[in-house]
Formats: sequence, C-alpha cells, structure tokens
Amino acid sequence: MKVVAFNGSPRKDGNTALLLRKVLAPIARSGIDTELVQVGGLPIRGCTACYHCMEAKDRQCVIKGDIVNACIQKMLEADAMILGSPSYFSGMTSEMKALIDRAGLVAVANDRMFSRKIGAAVAAHRRGGAVNVVDSINHMFLMSRMIVPGSTYWNFGVGLDREDAANDEEAIANMHDLGETIAWLLKKVVNA
Repeated sequence: MKVVAFNGSPRKDGNTALLLRKVLAPIARSGIDTELVQVGGLPIRGCTACYHCMEAKDRQCVIKGDIVNACIQKMLEADAMILGSPSYFSGMTSEMKALIDRAGLVAVANDRMFSRKIGAAVAAHRRGGAVNVVDSINHMFLMSRMIVPGSTYWNFGVGLDREDAANDEEAIANMHDLGETIAWLLKKVVNA
C-alpha cells in the first residue's frame, strides 16, 4: 500500500508541508509506504481544455514539460492521495489548481481512474479561506468517485511564518487523527 501527498505551497518546508508530514507520520508508522511530492513553486501550466485526454485515453495530459504527468502516475500507483495547499485569497495555489484541473480531467477521461482511491485535503491559512481550499480539493475527489475520510475537525492549521502551524495544537492532533484514519481505512479497503 502507498499514500502520496502533494504540497501545493511554494514554501517547501512551510506550514502546509508541516501539516502534510503530520498526516503521513502515523500512516508510515502503520507500515504503509508514504511519499511527499513538492508541486508548489514549480512551473505548472493550467488545463487548456483541449480534450486530447478524452480522445487519447492514455492516462496522460498532452501538455509535457512539467511535473503533472509524473504526479498523475504517482496518483495511479497510490492507494490514497493527500492534496495540501495554503489559502491564497481564499483559494488554493495556482500550482495545486493546475494539478487538480489536469489530473482530474485525465482521470475522468480514463473511466474515472482514481475511483475508490482515498483522497484527503489539507490546508494551511493565516486567518481565513481554508474551508474553501479543503472544499475545492474535495470536489475533485468526489467527482472522481473517491473515498473522502473525515477526522476530528476540518483538515487545516493556522500559521503565517514557517513552522507556525506547529503551535496549532488542535490542527496537529487533527492531522494525526486523519493519518490514523487513512491508515485504518486503507487496511479495511485494500484487504477487503
């Protein structure tokens, strides 16, 4: 079993990465392989609505030269994915949006190839917007027929400067619980 997390923040070691690592820790401790992939800050083009993926059905986006097709491959190989982003003007980062738009459309074009995988959203914010980020990411999961686990609260943490979210005790506990829930659910679903 494998869980892959994608960090949509351009801060490689910022609050979003911290929260994602907190989710991945109990998953790894349960014996499941984990990986954290950096997408924020990389040059990622948005979807051009060319619909080549609808014709080709090759599980790839026709746009080459960025990380998206490698991410799609990692999503296919994983049993669960976690998408994380900070809140930028109450939305996700442009890199995360581009990844979701392109990977999501490729998945739809290929018989909803993420169907029944587990998907969780995580957001970091300073003051607001995190609910919108989590909700928007969950839309891709739900449209892809994925399983979205819950936790003890919304999957976000508060922080502005690097490592600030480490002081959000409720968020850290929630991320730990989310990771335990994903591990438990994976063992139930994969071994069913």
